[in-house]
Amino acid sequence: MGKPIVAIVGRPNVGKSTLFNKIVGQRLSIVEDTPGVTRDRIFGDVEWCGKKFSVVDTGGIEPASKDIILSQMREQAQLAIGAADAIVLVTDVRSGVTATDADIAAMLLKSGVPVVLCVNKCDQVGDPPAEFYEFYNLGLGDPMMVSSVHGYGTGDLLDRICELIEFPEEEEEEGEIIKVAVIGKPNVGKSSLVNKVAGENRCIVSDIAGTTRDAVDTTIENTFGTFTFIDTAGLRRKSKVEDAIEHYSNLRAEMAVERADVCLILIDGEVGFTEQDSKVAGIAHEAGKGCIILVNKWDAVEKDDKTMQEMRTQLEKDFSFMSYAPILFISAKTGQRLDRMFELIHLVASSNAMRVTTGMLNDILAQATARVQPPTDKGKRLKIYYMTQASTKPPTFICFVNDKELFHFSYQRYLENRIRDTFGLEGTPVRMIVRERKDKE
Repeated sequence: MGKPIVAIVGRPNVGKSTLFNKIVGQRLSIVEDTPGVTRDRIFGDVEWCGKKFSVVDTGGIEPASKDIILSQMREQAQLAIGAADAIVLVTDVRSGVTATDADIAAMLLKSGVPVVLCVNKCDQVGDPPAEFYEFYNLGLGDPMMVSSVHGYGTGDLLDRICELIEFPEEEEEEGEIIKVAVIGKPNVGKSSLVNKVAGENRCIVSDIAGTTRDAVDTTIENTFGTFTFIDTAGLRRKSKVEDAIEHYSNLRAEMAVERADVCLILIDGEVGFTEQDSKVAGIAHEAGKGCIILVNKWDAVEKDDKTMQEMRTQLEKDFSFMSYAPILFISAKTGQRLDRMFELIHLVASSNAMRVTTGMLNDILAQATARVQPPTDKGKRLKIYYMTQASTKPPTFICFVNDKELFHFSYQRYLENRIRDTFGLEGTPVRMIVRERKDKE
């Protein structure tokens, strides 16, 4: 049995994301004083008094709206309610009980899930304001005074949540989970891919660029193992970022790359390579993450028997700075080659975390230097005394030499290729640190 789930719901702009961030203890959801910032379901883990559960932040519910994005936000919130063991309905003491609050309360009463009524923005310590008592009219029992900005009342709220949830007797030990960030420029099909592998509408999908804002985590278990897919906002050039929300979305996407083991770099197969694709890939490459280049929408491309090979050859030139990354042609819509994608994720994650013994490294070094002599300059020859691995993720090797200046980039690349050929380090960058023997550090 997995962790119990608590859904935070309410109409737009009542402070759900602020409360979510306060409870989780980190800024996972974007907070901005604009209705409708949160769109997808954002998950976070909480431990309170030795009890562990997951909290889900949802987009604001507008029961009567016909807007495409708002109706999908409502659908996401309803999915969260359907999967929840307890629900926190967040309201705003400043605006009092609204018709939308009453509609949402009626919907929650029908769900049969235990509900905690949270009256937010009670920022003054002491007796409740007169408006507080109006919330008894929603028929959800005793309301709780909370200030999500200052944290007042959040401890009592968590106590109430823990009373309502039945916790499993024993927790199952989690196997190793591979974190996979899905990155790319806007509208290449990142959310569609996450929905396809999850088997449900986990993220809102729309032709409108910029639909996804937060980095949305989705844990998937299948025959290939356990994976956490992180759907991110489309990354655009900084000059094109128009508002604060998009700026935070970009930051979230870059943070998602930092915590991932493998990055899936999505490219639109109909459009082909663009300069922005190389910038997005550069973020993952610089962070030292395992990388796979996925050409999406391949089902929609008009092709013959040469199209794939021609595009692969062109992409190898375009991504020459990360020649280690495998290229796969997929369709998030039809599920084409997604099994192969999971196999590659496993392979790349293990390559990125691989550790090689110093003895084996120096055997390869001896063979490599015997085959191709180290370079010389003005009668002085490069001597490589020994090599050792300093760290993983990415594999980082230290070479101790007699003179750094003699260790040309081309010879470093030759040694790197020998290591790759021997250990099959596919999909991961390799770092080389060169130190002179006379260095004291």
